[in-house]
Amino acid sequence: MNILQIDTSVLGDNSVSRTLTAEVVAELRKQHPDATLVVRDLDKEAPAHLSNSLLPILGGPKDGLDAIQQAELERTETWLREFMEADVLVVGVPQYNFSIPSQLKAWIDRIAQAGRTFRYTENGPVGLATGKRAIVVSSRGGVRPSEDALDLHEVTVDTVFRFLGITDITYVRAHGLALGQQAREAGVAAARTAVAALNDEGKLAA
Repeated sequence: MNILQIDTSVLGDNSVSRTLTAEVVAELRKQHPDATLVVRDLDKEAPAHLSNSLLPILGGPKDGLDAIQQAELERTETWLREFMEADVLVVGVPQYNFSIPSQLKAWIDRIAQAGRTFRYTENGPVGLATGKRAIVVSSRGGVRPSEDALDLHEVTVDTVFRFLGITDITYVRAHGLALGQQAREAGVAAARTAVAALNDEGKLAA
């Protein structure tokens, strides 16, 4: 098993999502001692956001790249290889201003490449990153008011992964972290219960 752990929180050691991604990985490695692990810290190694100068590295000819573009191409190819080789993705996704961290969006913009992680057909797009599992550690200061409420935070992640062909998605939720100490402890406890319930297939036990 190849595990790719992606951390995106800017809170460092104070991050709940980072603590929980580490606990998820520890649980997986307990079940699979021979598993390999790659850790990507998108706060410390933040991808440059999509720009006109970056477009040539994401498709088309690679001739005539300048030194900066060549370096970004090499970083992109590394991220893309890690993503495609992973059997399990463990992704920490805190909610920032109703959505995902911009560092994670920048990473998505690098690995979502037509012809490599998805392709277009006459019947619509088809994901090429099939056969993977994703365990998403979702953290937020508040709580979702209802299941029907618009949720750009989890919806964005879910939509991207399914678009790329990943349909086996588990959520470990630590919510209500900014609603007082009691709510914070309850949110973390609920997430840890979910981590402990991860079965050998990387899914939550029924």
